[in-house]
Amino acid sequence: MIAALSLGLFVGIVLGVVGGGGSIIAVPALVYGVGMSPAEAIPTSLLVVGISSLAALLPRLREGINWPVVLMVGAAGIPAAWGGTAAGRLLDPNILMLAFAVIMVIAGIRMLIRTTETEGSCSTGPNRAFRSCAPKAVGVGVLVGFLTGLLGVGGGFLITPALTLFLGLSMKQAVGSSLAIIVINSAAGFGAHATGFTIDWPHVLAFTVPAILGSLLAARLARHLNDKHIRISFAVLIFAVAAWVTTGTVTA
Repeated sequence: MIAALSLGLFVGIVLGVVGGGGSIIAVPALVYGVGMSPAEAIPTSLLVVGISSLAALLPRLREGINWPVVLMVGAAGIPAAWGGTAAGRLLDPNILMLAFAVIMVIAGIRMLIRTTETEGSCSTGPNRAFRSCAPKAVGVGVLVGFLTGLLGVGGGFLITPALTLFLGLSMKQAVGSSLAIIVINSAAGFGAHATGFTIDWPHVLAFTVPAILGSLLAARLARHLNDKHIRISFAVLIFAVAAWVTTGTVTA
């Protein structure tokens, strides 16, 4: 229970600062820190991260959310999340955790690459062109939705770079929009996993309440932090967790 409280707080802080990435920490934390199996950790992570992301989204509403992009990416992700869930049930849990570690390394490298903030076809500026934006937004939604169902990740660690690099959103708008998409993806992924799953409410609440508090506090503090330092710190963190997950899986 103490592990759930402390790890939940940590996940919330990551969500509030980075606008994503909480679930990539939550699944290993629930498996290796709390002692859940991957089958229990994935839907629990989706529930916790979805609620925490909603809390982290509230302080950012005034900074602007690109709702057309959120709806396109989110809608494409819902059926993809169900497909990812079906694929995950066919795979060995150890393979899933190793796949998780690979995704984390990719995410860490992605965070270290400087993102540009030029307007693109999906921006809210004068260059907006949703006819060319829609295929890109749907592609991002399908990829992130599938990973959500397969690995129990909300996808924020991939969504934020994708929104800036491929869709042309500013970093501030991308972070808020990412949180809104995570809420949609987490709800879809949890719905896909909910059949036959019994929620362990004591651990869920012990993880969720600190996560919400941490995300609200961190979202306010993030406005005063340097974006470059945030990206580097997060990348180092997920590299370390990827090594932890790989070691734990191989030696299990």
